[in-house]
Amino acid sequence: MENTENTRPTVERSQQLPIVGISAGDPNGIGYEIIIKGLSHPHIFEICRPVVYGNLNVLRQHQKTLGEDWQKVPFQVVRSAKEAQDGKVSIVTCYPDNTPIRIGKSTAEGGSASYASLKQACDDLEAGLLDTLVTAPINKENIQSENFKFSGHTEYLTNRFAEEGKDSLMMMVSDQMKIALVCNHVPIAKVPSFISNERILRKLHTLESTLEQDFAIRKPRIAVLALNPHAGDNGLIGQEEQTIIGPAVRQAREEGVLAFGPYSADGFFGSGKYTQFDAILAMYHDQGLIPFKSLDMDGVNYTAGLHIIRTSPDHGTAYDLAGKDMASYESFVHALCMSLDLKRRRTEYLELTANPLPIKEPQPEKREHREFKGFNPAEARREREERIAAERAARAEANAQND
Repeated sequence: MENTENTRPTVERSQQLPIVGISAGDPNGIGYEIIIKGLSHPHIFEICRPVVYGNLNVLRQHQKTLGEDWQKVPFQVVRSAKEAQDGKVSIVTCYPDNTPIRIGKSTAEGGSASYASLKQACDDLEAGLLDTLVTAPINKENIQSENFKFSGHTEYLTNRFAEEGKDSLMMMVSDQMKIALVCNHVPIAKVPSFISNERILRKLHTLESTLEQDFAIRKPRIAVLALNPHAGDNGLIGQEEQTIIGPAVRQAREEGVLAFGPYSADGFFGSGKYTQFDAILAMYHDQGLIPFKSLDMDGVNYTAGLHIIRTSPDHGTAYDLAGKDMASYESFVHALCMSLDLKRRRTEYLELTANPLPIKEPQPEKREHREFKGFNPAEARREREERIAAERAARAEANAQND
């Protein structure tokens, strides 16, 4: 195992580049490959200090399967993210060197290693040692254990980091669109039972605040997709649009959210209507991810609504590509760079909105009440009528003389 002493002078954290934690994911998938390739770009060291949570020996096994272009990444083993240095990839050891590795295969040992990597990275994120977290793909089946009983990263992170009374949001982000989900990893047969007015409203408010804080979009326009084909055809193919989704959209607008819909998903994407909105709220996983991935396979998965920043590549373990030097690292690089952009924007938003000037409510104009002593309304009315009658008589006399 390699180890490099920290020979650089100690510098205050605020004066150094941000630290990005990277959980290595399933060691038998393409996680290590995309990490090695993505961190080979010299620009990475200009924007952050990457810390990989995994094992250097396992990383070297994957590195041997890659071409010469990927053999020069400067790795160093550290005991903690506190030891991260500029210009190097730090590795925190999360499981033993002799962990059985079967590249391209799903194994129980791979699942255990995935969890060990994720847990240590989250521990350091919670302790404030990391600025952002990027997660490489896990196998949702082999990672299951007494310690991990979740359907994916999003649910695990929500359980660890969500503030009481607040909701997280699974969100897919690319240059072409932003799609959030009402239901994440839910069997399709159970989706209708998860669709409620309250849940849709929570997701819409979370999505709006995310777009404002993390993406700097003021008063974002949000499209809401229908659940049933043709948006239910006025109840002919389903009632949810009329009884749940439509009322939730209208209530959200009353509460200040610029929400519109529900739109039938096929026509919405087929006509290009999605380009008219800042974000889309889909009802379930495949309704949102199929069109998203059809347009851009290098997008990013973002867990919104939490006080921490976590992104991940928009793909899975891809066992069929592991060990063949065929995996694309574009989505991983996008996820890393986006995590830093999100962190910067949120920090700026919180600084700009902290201690705002108090808004003084307009006060009704105060008028002095003056009493008119000796004023008789009836007499004033009589005098006015006499004045008008006199004016009419004078005009009539003048007209007669002219004739």
